[in-house]
Amino acid sequence: MTKVTKDMIIGELLSMDPEMAGVLVAGGMHCVGCPSAQAETLEEAALVHGIEPDVLVARVNAFVEAKQNS
Repeated sequence: MTKVTKDMIIGELLSMDPEMAGVLVAGGMHCVGCPSAQAETLEEAALVHGIEPDVLVARVNAFVEAKQNS
């Protein structure tokens, strides 16, 4: 998987790796299953939920990196 950026669509990220939902939920995005969230970028969804987009992206990328290194 490539590096995740804040302009990536949540639905696309979940299609690449459904386990990413757990990282998003743990980061405060409890709506990853919501139909409208599927079409939002990580940045848009983070801002709606009062989450700093760069922090969320860093968490997701740490998950991706850990998974690749295991």
